[in-house]
Amino acid sequence: MPIVWPEALDELMQLLKNLPGIGKRSAERMALSMYHWDAKKLSALAENLATLHDKIRPCSVCGNLADAAGGGLCAVCASPLRDRSVICVVEESQQVNVIETAGIYKGLYHVLGGRIAPLEGKFPDSISIPQLDARLASGEAKELILALSQDIEGQATAFYLANRFKDKGLRITRLSQGLPAGADLTYADAATLAIALNARTSVEGGNHGGQEA
Repeated sequence: MPIVWPEALDELMQLLKNLPGIGKRSAERMALSMYHWDAKKLSALAENLATLHDKIRPCSVCGNLADAAGGGLCAVCASPLRDRSVICVVEESQQVNVIETAGIYKGLYHVLGGRIAPLEGKFPDSISIPQLDARLASGEAKELILALSQDIEGQATAFYLANRFKDKGLRITRLSQGLPAGADLTYADAATLAIALNARTSVEGGNHGGQEA
């Protein structure tokens, strides 16, 4: 006979199952663990969740996650130490943190908010490609690194971007060796990503690898 949880606990379990990688058993363990928290800890979690969208905004420049109270800029865009001649294009904000963990990239980012996938309703103008176009219009950027996943949609997006910006006078590169075909960049380890960044190659096939950004 299946276990019948109290309604409030079952509702919490159902919500937790919406998290990536969380199945039925994991949701049960997490919910039961939270049940044993004291009221102060539960209240702090509830307040954090309730105000999450109020306290976090997309960066007004690159689209990465930023503190709403931080002047509209993420920590990378706000830093005067970053190399503004290089922009690394990624699909989602979590991939910024993956690359930062590698510890070798010193340029800026641009978060697309997805990739081109017509079957999912994702077209070039429905992700932040027009915003990237506007950033490049200033002429400050000299290199565009396409750090997109190695699956079909990621590579199709990379080729679209390379073709769209090929006449901008930019060096357009992509991540090279170390990342397996079909891999999601979000799950790459720091060492593998460092190799791929250092050995990045021209989308047109030129040998431009080995340069630290």
